[in-house]
Amino acid sequence: MRRLLSSLIFCLSPLVVCAQQTEVDIELFLAVDVSRSMTEEELDIQRLGYAEALTSPDVLQAIGAGLLGRIAITYVEWAGTGAYRVVVPWQILSTAQEADEIATTIVTTQGSGMQRTSITGAITYAADDFDNNAFLGLRRVIDISGDGPNNQGPPVVEARDAALAKGIIINGLPLMTEDALSRFWGIPDLDVYYTRCVIGGPGAFVIPVLDWAAFVPAVKRKLILEISQKPARVVPVQFTAQPPYDCLVGEKNYQKNRRYFDEP
Repeated sequence: MRRLLSSLIFCLSPLVVCAQQTEVDIELFLAVDVSRSMTEEELDIQRLGYAEALTSPDVLQAIGAGLLGRIAITYVEWAGTGAYRVVVPWQILSTAQEADEIATTIVTTQGSGMQRTSITGAITYAADDFDNNAFLGLRRVIDISGDGPNNQGPPVVEARDAALAKGIIINGLPLMTEDALSRFWGIPDLDVYYTRCVIGGPGAFVIPVLDWAAFVPAVKRKLILEISQKPARVVPVQFTAQPPYDCLVGEKNYQKNRRYFDEP
């Protein structure tokens, strides 16, 4: 509400000409990990999963039940610093037809994984991207998925805190599936890492994915919670980590293991 009022006051200034902004219930930035620790099969699972979730009746019902009945959404694949692929530019989502068009764009995307994992870069890019998207939402949310901790760029807590200072909410979908690469580049308590180091803002939550078979239900649940602004009580899988938590674990892990592989 404060953002809506400040925008209105700014536009009323006689010295300022404001571009028309479309009001929406939420501005939702879907930030999807495509680092090289993800296999081609896993990239396909993600794209198909988001397409299925966005077109599901439950998600569309949540959108329709909003105050305005429409949201603004963008879908961006990310990896290392500066490595971003805008798959779905900012656009309105309010109808089944619009959901189908967005889903088609996602599933027909071509592109392999990119190097490194910069959650810092993804959050910073997303936070800046809200400023010129032509939409004005009651809430702004970064929905970030990933299969490992930050290993490039400044500390992730700096990017998180800067986004929170702008009034942006960050939710997380830690991908805790296991394979050969995850044993080198991942961490066993990624859900705790996301909880302690990545997410933030009113009602922020984490939904861990332990198996790819659970990916679509997790994405649907996450989208419904974000769109409907229902309170979420999502308990991390791990219970062993106690304060203080080392939010630089990804950077340290990368330096230790980088000699074994090309940079993912």
